[in-house]
Amino acid sequence: MAVMRRTETAAELPHTMPADFRKAIAADAVAKKVWADITPLARNEWICWVTSAKLDETRQRRITVGLDKMRKGMRRPCCWPGCPHR
Repeated sequence: MAVMRRTETAAELPHTMPADFRKAIAADAVAKKVWADITPLARNEWICWVTSAKLDETRQRRITVGLDKMRKGMRRPCCWPGCPHR
């Protein structure tokens, strides 16, 4: 028996895209393509991973590393327990 699962829309997710992360993705053609192809839930996890950093240096590093991971085909942040807000 198949189980139907409710999918979340971008409007129902708890995080909004911060300007610095949006600008970085827009400037990288591969990351921009990946971003357009991933689910709203996956986008939410990337945003939460970036914005959950306590220090600005960590946040900037996460943006840089995140773009690199997207260029390598990763669709979600790795080695992170996931967004605690959903």
